[in-house]
Amino acid sequence: MTNDLEQRSYSFEIRAEENERGHVITGRPIVYNSRTDLGYFDEVIETGALNNTDLTDVRFLVNHDISKIPLARSRRNNGNSTMLLTVDAEGMGIRVDLDTDNNAEARALYSAVERGDISGMSFMFAIRGEEWDNLDSDHPTRRITDISSVVEVSAVTFPAYNATTINARSKEALDSARSALENVRQQPAKPLDSGELDLLKEKTKLLGGLHK
Repeated sequence: MTNDLEQRSYSFEIRAEENERGHVITGRPIVYNSRTDLGYFDEVIETGALNNTDLTDVRFLVNHDISKIPLARSRRNNGNSTMLLTVDAEGMGIRVDLDTDNNAEARALYSAVERGDISGMSFMFAIRGEEWDNLDSDHPTRRITDISSVVEVSAVTFPAYNATTINARSKEALDSARSALENVRQQPAKPLDSGELDLLKEKTKLLGGLHK
């Protein structure tokens, strides 16, 4: 289990619309079963990963800029929230009510989304459960099975950018796990029995940063 916050930015669908409540941004920042190449491994958020996620207080920002006033906020996802979150069979969608009358940044964001100048979304989250496939390959797969919390969602200018500091630490952990497996391969020892193989898998998980 890890409580470290991770950040992902993708070209997720985001739309601008106007209705009786004013100017609205809608989008889907988290998509289940969508394989994403993070450079040194693929990542998939499994169906149901949001089933037990803490969504009690989630802010909506632009480019994760915490120095600015949030443009919206979901507080326990109640009717008074200016951002509503929906968890369904496909992942998580959001609906943001923008105060374009009183907030210049809200007006600028709405215009940018409407024009197509901003087309991506990003989210910041913590993981409670994950699994790895094909750790003995050059490009394994990380499957996120349980997201413990989502703390912030952003509209982003560069949705394809994934080189975050959290990702860099994940790479170091994965490289360590890969080195451990390679060392075992090079040893002319007897074949591992089932107990030793299970122990090696657990050690690989630990080195991969799955448990802290």
